[in-house]
Amino acid sequence: MNAVLKNIIEKAVSTSDSEFSALVRNVASIQKKERSNGIVGDSVVNEGLVRVKQGRKLILVGDLHGDLESLATILHRSGFIDDLSNIIIFLGDYGDRGQESVEVYYVTLYLKSRFSDRVILMRGNHEGPSDLPFMPHDLPNQIIGKFGNTGSVVYQELRTLFDLMYHGVLLENSYLILHGGVPVTFSSVSDIANANKTHPKIRHLEEILWNDPLEIKGSEPSARGYGRYFGKDVTEQALKITNTKALIRAHEPCNGFKLNHDGLVLTLFSCKVPYGNANASYLAIAQKNCDLDAEGLARIVELF
Repeated sequence: MNAVLKNIIEKAVSTSDSEFSALVRNVASIQKKERSNGIVGDSVVNEGLVRVKQGRKLILVGDLHGDLESLATILHRSGFIDDLSNIIIFLGDYGDRGQESVEVYYVTLYLKSRFSDRVILMRGNHEGPSDLPFMPHDLPNQIIGKFGNTGSVVYQELRTLFDLMYHGVLLENSYLILHGGVPVTFSSVSDIANANKTHPKIRHLEEILWNDPLEIKGSEPSARGYGRYFGKDVTEQALKITNTKALIRAHEPCNGFKLNHDGLVLTLFSCKVPYGNANASYLAIAQKNCDLDAEGLARIVELF
């Protein structure tokens, strides 16, 4: 671990409530500015969707769930901090389950604050809107445990930031990147971009955050209570609409990664401790990898 990364981790462990709150507010300001200006770095922002141009090396990180050690390993092995050509995309679910949720949020938000043009923060179902509550939700108690009486205020500030996170990324002509899965009835890229604005009247945002692929035809209600299971035909239609080759997503616990729908869907899972996994993963996509399907991407997934 290099000195810069080590220093960031140490800051995360020792952060005070005022330092954490200031960081949250700073990142919220950055996110608002990106949406207002319609750009993040050299990528185009359309409401909740980021369009990333080909030619940049991308590092994709799935669910972290308070696993600080896994996050540190990914940042060290990927070389994100030292390689200024890298863009890192976090697919959501930074907290809950693991015991270092506050620290994981601190590190990811610090990276956004320091390298704002090179960090894309996506929204997971654990950063979802308040009308989609779930249990167990450990984060509020973890924040109060770390910061004491001010913890409830800090939590509300963090919730405000959740609404400013992106819920979709398109690597143009290559990959559709969502936290959970494709909304089963969407008909245009604009439906994904504006899912936060049409929620809850239209269920696109709920399904983006909560859906899972299953080897079925069509879709059916999910046992999770929110979202739906979707089949290969739904994935194929989504890839056609978005002019992409594969869906890359997170959300579903697995031993590092898994494939669905005959190589059209790749699931990344980037934490170990909260789920007792032997492996976690991240994915690095360079220009030469932009023509791969999900099976091809699976061969370059970095396991640790």
